[in-house]
Amino acid sequence: MPQDLETLAKLLLVDPGHFRALCKLDYGPLHKWTPCICEGGEVRLMHPMVLRTLTEALSRKEDNRAKHEAANAAKRLQRLRSTVAGYHAELAKNDAAIRWMDEWLVQEGCEYRNATWIERAMQSWSTHMFDLGQARSGTYRTMS
Repeated sequence: MPQDLETLAKLLLVDPGHFRALCKLDYGPLHKWTPCICEGGEVRLMHPMVLRTLTEALSRKEDNRAKHEAANAAKRLQRLRSTVAGYHAELAKNDAAIRWMDEWLVQEGCEYRNATWIERAMQSWSTHMFDLGQARSGTYRTMS
């Protein structure tokens, strides 16, 4: 909140002289409001209760966002698992494969997961597993 009493009076549509007189009272309109330094170095007024309320509201908003993102991710994984099951039932049971393919699809920027994208993800998983097997056995595949 602005610290300047003239500005506050204008915002409140109150006579500045009357507002200054009210602020001089022990329990005036700015009771327990204190100056604080904001980002950018600007000095404004803050109230501990208002600050606490806003902090809690932002925290709840962040919690809700995280819950929604987790629910969306779970639904997305379940849809991917169902689709992969139509191609390869055993692969659909592999949690690591499903999560890897989901991450691959996200990294590729796939917004609509049609058959072509799912097939590409499955092929990438297969290539990834082949490469891991080659690395473990000491032989490496070279790209030409």
